[in-house]
Amino acid sequence: MKNFYNHQFINFKKHKFVILLVFAMLTNIFGQNYKIAYNVAQDSKTEDYEIYSMNLDGTGKKNITNHKDVAWTYYAWKETLFFISDRDACKRCFFLYEMDIGGAGIRKISDLQLEDSWMGSRQNGAEMIVSGRIGKDVRYQLFVIDLKTGKYKQLTDEAGAAFRDPIFSPDGKQIVYAYKKERTNRAINEELFIMNADGTNRRQLTTYPKDDKTAEWHNYHAGPPRWVKKHNFITYNSVQNGKSSLYAVTPDGKKNWKLTENALNEGWHDWSPDGKWLAIEMNEKDEKEYGIWLMNWKTKEIKKLTDGKDFKFQHSPVFVETK
Repeated sequence: MKNFYNHQFINFKKHKFVILLVFAMLTNIFGQNYKIAYNVAQDSKTEDYEIYSMNLDGTGKKNITNHKDVAWTYYAWKETLFFISDRDACKRCFFLYEMDIGGAGIRKISDLQLEDSWMGSRQNGAEMIVSGRIGKDVRYQLFVIDLKTGKYKQLTDEAGAAFRDPIFSPDGKQIVYAYKKERTNRAINEELFIMNADGTNRRQLTTYPKDDKTAEWHNYHAGPPRWVKKHNFITYNSVQNGKSSLYAVTPDGKKNWKLTENALNEGWHDWSPDGKWLAIEMNEKDEKEYGIWLMNWKTKEIKKLTDGKDFKFQHSPVFVETK
């Protein structure tokens, strides 16, 4: 009898090991250390935009703002999700807020009014680079915000120009941003530029093809950049040859290429911090539905995580780390 129990105990240990191994494999496959936050047009007529979260396999969708304002997220650092909102302000008067992936701990960070723009941080999430405004005269300029105190410093001062969607390089020493010299001139395309973090040594990274006339003035010629530390290239979306696709450029600007070959239009996107996953907002040509898709960067396998059953417009995926 003793040998029987010992045998069963050994089998249990083997089974337990197998169970733990399978769980570990599934955790690695589905990236359980991440969630994806994204923006949803809850009610476009009343301009109620909410932020949702979900697991990497598309399960566990949850409204984490539940507030009838315009709330859009464009960035996360570790477990902290940042978003812009016009709550307690005039319509479309945006300010920077933070919260966790469950929607708790909402805090207004600064009194600097922001433009509708993507953003980035450095120094372990201590400082953020944003596109902001002061009054009616200072528009679309770059500011650095101390995320603890809310104090900010204006980095650019170029009247009439537009600086938007800025991000820091992984080491925090450079800034990549979309730039347009004359903001209201529809004949001028925005391009990606890079400069030192103090605003010096500006260089152009992208050049939209001169013979491509397929993009409308309001389309992205160089959309919000994402700097992928693991792969050391910068990605962005651009409407070329009649289709919005993802492109990449090296930090020195010497190499530029089409990044993906998905049939659908590709737009706002984000990379997991480990560089293994690429979340993309995609839509059909008729633009009747925008959804979130997840690509395994190694295998190039892609899966749709959302559907248009409840909400037709689901945008700007952002990876958030979980404990």
